[in-house]
Amino acid sequence: MADIMAAKIIGTGSYVPDQVITNDDLSEMVDTSDAWIRERTGIRARRITETGTADMAARAALKAMENAGISGDELDLIIVGTSTGDWLFPSTACEVQAAVGAGRAVCFDLSAACSGFLFSLNTAAVYLDSGAYRTALVVGADSLSKTVDWKDRSTCILFGDGAGAAVLRREESAAGTEKTRRGNSEDPAGPDSPGAPESLESGGIGPFFMGSDGNRSEYLTSPSTSLRNMFVEEKPTGYMAMNGQEVFKFAVKTVPEAIGHVLAQAGLAPDDIKYFVLHQANERIIASVAKRMKQPMEKFPVNLDRYGNTSGASIPILLDELNRKGMLRTGDRLVLSGFGAGLTWGASVVTWQASAGSI
Repeated sequence: MADIMAAKIIGTGSYVPDQVITNDDLSEMVDTSDAWIRERTGIRARRITETGTADMAARAALKAMENAGISGDELDLIIVGTSTGDWLFPSTACEVQAAVGAGRAVCFDLSAACSGFLFSLNTAAVYLDSGAYRTALVVGADSLSKTVDWKDRSTCILFGDGAGAAVLRREESAAGTEKTRRGNSEDPAGPDSPGAPESLESGGIGPFFMGSDGNRSEYLTSPSTSLRNMFVEEKPTGYMAMNGQEVFKFAVKTVPEAIGHVLAQAGLAPDDIKYFVLHQANERIIASVAKRMKQPMEKFPVNLDRYGNTSGASIPILLDELNRKGMLRTGDRLVLSGFGAGLTWGASVVTWQASAGSI
């Protein structure tokens, strides 16, 4: 059998702004308290950008490239998962391209809200697996502080700004190793499922599952700048709106199902997973998923207490923290899973390979 190609994460990076807004700070702006916010969300503080999404994305990208030991001219593809670009156009990815010196890369943004990085990662992996490109930069970056009404307690307590990034490279596996196939499947356990791998031993990004439900789009919305400018005086609200109860119910049901789906595709059990790297929206959601998966909370790392919900940035920021703290070893199996507006959701299995610049 000929050598096959697999996309692997070879470096990570992240960036959060210096400006911190604590729960006590918010208590001076809206009717809330530190205890009230911590009890309901687990959040203690969040970071707010003074520059913008592209600047944060570029800073995270440069750190990921340094960790991977590559230069900008090695990048073939840049995908930025964001729903809060600084401009309608150009894309944030093109701004990142200029900042990192990736003159020959193909660049575009992908909008899937809090699922943005996960969708971007899976998209890049398919491009690399196909042989179209060899090296990709995937960034999740959002400035949700732009979209919230800071007088609305239901949303302003939840969100923060930040960016995380990963460098992917297509590597050839030894002859005789079957390729890990990817994608959604009606029968994830079936031998001919498009997501059922014959082997995950070579490492890399394994099976994934992604879902969308536009019929529930009204649960979490934020108007674009153009739509916001169209609002008449009687309806001046151009901010994020969220049905928190419905989003919570959606997340605690859908995330375990998505994780179960990709584990079945990979032929793995929850006990085989080192860490479940989940979107950092609410600590109660993470605890509920852990309970449903019958796994200890120690396998569900959390950093939302320090950053809040950073949307598409939350998964790559957390992944970079695990990497830089030396908590990941070659061969460790991870599950990445997220959910967001759209509604969108998904999960991916990753077999970790130590990066060139591992700490």
